[in-house]
Amino acid sequence: MPTTPPPFALPVPDLPRNRLLQNTLPVVHMLGLAVMLLATAMSVPVAVAIWHGGPTLLVFAESFFTVLAGGLLMWGGTLRYRRELQIRDGFLLVTLVWSVLPAFAAMPLMLYLPELSFTDAYFESISGITTTGATVFSGLDKLPASINAWRCLLQWFGGVGIIVMAVAVLPLLGIAGQQIYRAETPGPMKDNKLTPRITETAKGLWLVYAGFSAACWLGYWLAGMTPLDALMHTFSTMSTGGFSSYDASFGHFNSPAIEAVAVVFMLVGGVNFATHFIVWRRRSLAPYRADPEARWFVGIVLGSAVLIAAFLWLHGVYPDFLASLRHSAFNVVSIATTTGYASVDYNLWPAFAPLLMLFLCCFASCAGSTGGGIKMVRGQLLLLQGLREMVKLLHPQAQVPVKFGGKVVANQIVFAVLAFMSLYGASITVMTFLLLATGLDFMTAVTAIVASITNTGPGLANVGPATTYASLGDFQKWICSFAMLIGRLELFTVLVIFTPAFWRK
Repeated sequence: MPTTPPPFALPVPDLPRNRLLQNTLPVVHMLGLAVMLLATAMSVPVAVAIWHGGPTLLVFAESFFTVLAGGLLMWGGTLRYRRELQIRDGFLLVTLVWSVLPAFAAMPLMLYLPELSFTDAYFESISGITTTGATVFSGLDKLPASINAWRCLLQWFGGVGIIVMAVAVLPLLGIAGQQIYRAETPGPMKDNKLTPRITETAKGLWLVYAGFSAACWLGYWLAGMTPLDALMHTFSTMSTGGFSSYDASFGHFNSPAIEAVAVVFMLVGGVNFATHFIVWRRRSLAPYRADPEARWFVGIVLGSAVLIAAFLWLHGVYPDFLASLRHSAFNVVSIATTTGYASVDYNLWPAFAPLLMLFLCCFASCAGSTGGGIKMVRGQLLLLQGLREMVKLLHPQAQVPVKFGGKVVANQIVFAVLAFMSLYGASITVMTFLLLATGLDFMTAVTAIVASITNTGPGLANVGPATTYASLGDFQKWICSFAMLIGRLELFTVLVIFTPAFWRK
């Protein structure tokens, strides 16, 4: 006997027959929420514009309503297709958020600077959201404070991850955030949970991030920055982003105290925030000592700072070792953590020093930090795998597990690291050759790609710390923008959506 549905049953939406639309419309619904969240973030530069005055209040007001309308249109127009997101939806959503939001974030820049091309505005915005810090702007000292605050704020949001933050502060979305968190969170061990619920995990990371940011702002203020400068540089320090409100970056302040505060919090940003969270929850510093990745990170970065300081002193770059150590410590920590600040033009140092710094930015930061690059843990696992292979050459029948932190690492993780490293190297090679094909010199091309894919910002030669990316052509900037995107989302998250298997049922 046929049954009739109860009168209170919710209607099931008619999904489009096109499989592409079936896969994307529920994701667009969530993307609309992220766009609306970006619109609300404009309240910060609006407050700065009101405080400082200037012509940008109307710029941000117009941008706010336009971005909010765009987000509402995406959210409301796909409301009937809302459903639980699956794993592949998480990858698609993260990729769309990090590639579409910069287009909306570029609006205030284009409205205030009508001569600015969309390419340049998008480049600046994606550099901010991906916490890269590469810029096409010069004359930062003359820009309105609200514009500089917006640039730095984009990095602060990008640091912890817009998606993770959305899961933390918007629990009424009605979705399981695990798929999104796994897709966005950097590092090879994505399945580790800090708390049983993903929402609690995201909230914990958010609180730790906000707490360190408050401490950083206070440190900068006490060291001599104005409250607004302290706020803007806090945004770009804790995110290891590197945007500044001055063309000379930290060279503008010429203050050892301010540089010392920056070094401390750049190192904090380079450590796994999961470790920070555990330290906060246990009220003990023991997790720092127990984390082999954090120990290697601090040891290698600080050891390299001392090495380069001795090198600069012996080569007569600075008159004494203390001056060498001051400039080495700040700039080495800045580049190794992929922050990208500069206190001097290290492009003028003997080649060994800046090239070693760029080498460090490729792997020094910890997984789960706001830093970029391949992450220290991957480098450690690659080294351990190499040692295992050498042992097996001598003892072919021996069972030699890879151990990290006293625990056996599954072979599938080791294989994933090897695949990641291969793809990472291939990506750098291909994009470098693309830039070389456009006529760039080798040093500019390779360092621009390395600095972009590691989310560091300044490279060497024509994209060094004393210059900008403005000299690059539009096509070259789009290549660097793509490098920033895949670097921030760690390659597979983006590239997997271009595979036929991703779109199969």
